Amino acid sequence: MSGTILKYPSHWQKAFQEGRKISMATCYDYSMARLLSRTNVDALLVGDSLGMVIQGKRSTVPVSVDEIIYHAEMVRRGAPDQFLLVDMPAGSYHASIESAVANAMEIMKRTGADGLKLEGSSPFLLQVVTRLVESGIPVMGHSGLTPQSVLTSGGYRIQGKTDDSAALLKEAALSLQAAGCFGLLLELVESSVAQELTEHLNIPTIGIGSGAGTSGQVLVYHDLLGLDPDFSPRHTKKYADLSGTIIQAFNQYDAEVKDGSFPGVENSFFK
Repeated sequence: MSGTILKYPSHWQKAFQEGRKISMATCYDYSMARLLSRTNVDALLVGDSLGMVIQGKRSTVPVSVDEIIYHAEMVRRGAPDQFLLVDMPAGSYHASIESAVANAMEIMKRTGADGLKLEGSSPFLLQVVTRLVESGIPVMGHSGLTPQSVLTSGGYRIQGKTDDSAALLKEAALSLQAAGCFGLLLELVESSVAQELTEHLNIPTIGIGSGAGTSGQVLVYHDLLGLDPDFSPRHTKKYADLSGTIIQAFNQYDAEVKDGSFPGVENSFFK
């Protein structure tokens, strides 16, 4: 496990002030959490990305509160010491401030999460962030590309490419900071804009597809491990190519079952 524990927002702030980069990876189940607990990765994100990479859906929108809790509970059991950040699913914090607080409390109580992540920066959502923080819940903001609202934002595209959009991102970032966020995730933000935002903020930024100028990075572990042979977006990096290894292993198992070489004597029990 990591030698430096980022367990509380104050630890994130200290890392940010010291210029130490923060690493985060997605995680959705107990077995992967156990492996990640043996790494130096600082934080785990149970993201609503599970809707796409685990459930095979076309977007993150259908993920429910119960589903995010189900996965986060498993991750917490597998990695009891790492910082656990959990997404609030689409619709769980939009109806009213009261329902947002109730859903957030339910997630925190049932999962043992260390913080929650919310997308957007509308005036209403800023009020939600403030109320959650006032209720004792650490909140990370999410700006740039916000997958929960991708249908109304023009699809999956780079944010901040024009002066106007960069200015809006800066306004959103400062507003989320003022609302009480302990950090800000920047997704698919033009690299120089993401770096400028990071330099203007007093809280750490975590980038995905936003260049090297952020305070840290997050990757979906399926992309990091090369688990999908048909998906390799530019903003990710394959640190392993496990899809081929996994396919080969299953094919070898199939062949050995069919030719009778598995199970062998060493895999069997006798009187």
